[in-house]
Amino acid sequence: MRRRTSRYKKHEFSVDMTCEGCSNAVTRVLNKLGGVQFEIDLPNKKVCIDSEHSVDTLLATLKKTGKSASYLGEK
Repeated sequence: MRRRTSRYKKHEFSVDMTCEGCSNAVTRVLNKLGGVQFEIDLPNKKVCIDSEHSVDTLLATLKKTGKSASYLGEK
């Protein structure tokens, strides 16, 4: 059995980010939510989030940036 390095699930989202300002907006809303670790892949417009929050909460938070966001699945 493989062990996860984190106690939370990693979720991958597609976010319509086009510039550094967009990724800063994502960083801002996720830091405000709290309880998350995340990586932003700006060239591929993806955000990978390690969190205890539900997918619905994470998606709603990402949409607060005004960018379209969708859930891609567990990573």
